[in-house]
Amino acid sequence: MKQSASASYIAWRFYLLISLMILIVIGLVLRMLDLSVLKQHFLQSQGNARVLRTVMTPAFRGMITDRDGYPLAISTSVFSIWMNPEEFSPTSQQIKSLSQVLGIKISAVRSLLNRYQDSGHEFVYLKRDISPDIAKKIKALLIPGIYMQQSFKRYYPEVEVAAHVVGFTNVDDRGQEGLELAYNDWLTGKPGKTLVIKDRMGRSISTVRNIAEQQPGHDLTLSIDRRIQYIAYRELMAGIKSNLAESGSAVVVDVNTGEILAMVNQPSFNPNKRTTKESDAFRNRAVTDTFEPGSTIKAFSVASAFASGKYKPSTIIDTYPGWLRVGHNLVHDESNVGQLTITQILQLSSNVGATKMILSLPQDQLWKMLHQVGFGEITGVGFPGERSGELLHRDHWDPFALATLSFGYGMSATTLQLAQAYMIFANHGIKIPLSLLRVDKPPVGMRVISDKVANQMMEVLEAVVSKESGKEELSTGRKAKILNYRVAGKTGTAKIVGPHGYEQRYVSSFVGIAPVSHPRFVVAVVIRDPRGKSYYAATVTTPIFKKIMEATLHALNVAPDARG
Repeated sequence: MKQSASASYIAWRFYLLISLMILIVIGLVLRMLDLSVLKQHFLQSQGNARVLRTVMTPAFRGMITDRDGYPLAISTSVFSIWMNPEEFSPTSQQIKSLSQVLGIKISAVRSLLNRYQDSGHEFVYLKRDISPDIAKKIKALLIPGIYMQQSFKRYYPEVEVAAHVVGFTNVDDRGQEGLELAYNDWLTGKPGKTLVIKDRMGRSISTVRNIAEQQPGHDLTLSIDRRIQYIAYRELMAGIKSNLAESGSAVVVDVNTGEILAMVNQPSFNPNKRTTKESDAFRNRAVTDTFEPGSTIKAFSVASAFASGKYKPSTIIDTYPGWLRVGHNLVHDESNVGQLTITQILQLSSNVGATKMILSLPQDQLWKMLHQVGFGEITGVGFPGERSGELLHRDHWDPFALATLSFGYGMSATTLQLAQAYMIFANHGIKIPLSLLRVDKPPVGMRVISDKVANQMMEVLEAVVSKESGKEELSTGRKAKILNYRVAGKTGTAKIVGPHGYEQRYVSSFVGIAPVSHPRFVVAVVIRDPRGKSYYAATVTTPIFKKIMEATLHALNVAPDARG
């Protein structure tokens, strides 16, 4: 009886065990079906999410070149070193090696580690923009939790010389100033996308496929000629130093195409190694800084007088006794020069002569001339931060306001605007657009001054430089003479406005054209607050103009048009 009960018990346990095993097998089969069929897509996506990563591959930013293809801004490969604080547990020797290669203090590495180790952060920069050679050394250290990321950094071969025109980018390779900013969308490439497999440490094991190819940015060819740019920069810098001036700008423009061959400023900066302390030097003063242009505007006062038909170069105006009362104010000349022709008014830069001439014309005559040649509006070169200056229109002109306008006060302009306006004389009265990009064919212009008036202006402006005034006083532009070339131009000296009115500080300027027989270039030079032996444009800016124009004519092999 006991044996039968024991056998029954053993049989029951056997069948129970078999049943449990069958249930387990059925459960495993069902689970396998669930995982491999019903949840296959979900599990596959979850697995991929843990091992598959989409990696962005950086794209080259387009190159900026001068008109002849010489690079002014190029991108070079650099690396950023970062750490995952959750994985980074270095030894003392590893931290020491890492800090030595990166050139950062051991304490700085430890500080970052302590700050982020338990914060949940998985990405902390150690150092950006390091060279490929240093990146290789970091990789060779084989420190867990240390990674690197490739990117591109901008390099500027011309350094300070072209800094204001080209501008610069930030650490993310986005344009911040100059043409880098203006044409950022054009220059910026589109990064590629690659699907890769990574291990649990975040390291790429293999590439699955390319999702999108890199698209490099477009190149940008400027109108700038780096030879002329350097010449203008060198002479402007020398002029600033010799005249103990605060700042200055110079522009060289091709008369036939409107291309800006050079645009330079002082002070300048190194775009490859700049500091926030230099931020004031980042401005392209040639287009952002305005000033009262002074006697350079007398050329347009004379042009408006010629356009009226009432005056010609030989017309005489009596400036005796060297001053003129206009309302409750006085207009002064440097000295009493008596009777002057219109040509002599420009040669000696007579305020009284310009005032008498303009007050004899309709009130809007001068304003219309200044507006037509581009004062009071931006030039349209597309440079960020360009200012239009001021040229107010009045329904009724106070005689003294009109008088001061005739010799360049009561308005403001930029260096580039002056160059553009004088280019109209050189182009026989045609205004053509300026360009900072290379022009393949001459642009279509618009007539704003008659051919006759423009030719008359070239004649009298040449006399400012090349002929004696016929008076004891010397012509203001005589120091702009260039051997074997005919030159036309005009000086300007104006007081600077301060918080409490006009101060004993000055802006000196000169704008000139050469060669007169077949004009090729306009050069405008503006110097702010010269504190040397003189502040007059005749001795401050005129010599700078001469050196820039002379070197430009020779560098570009322009044929002489005068003897001796």
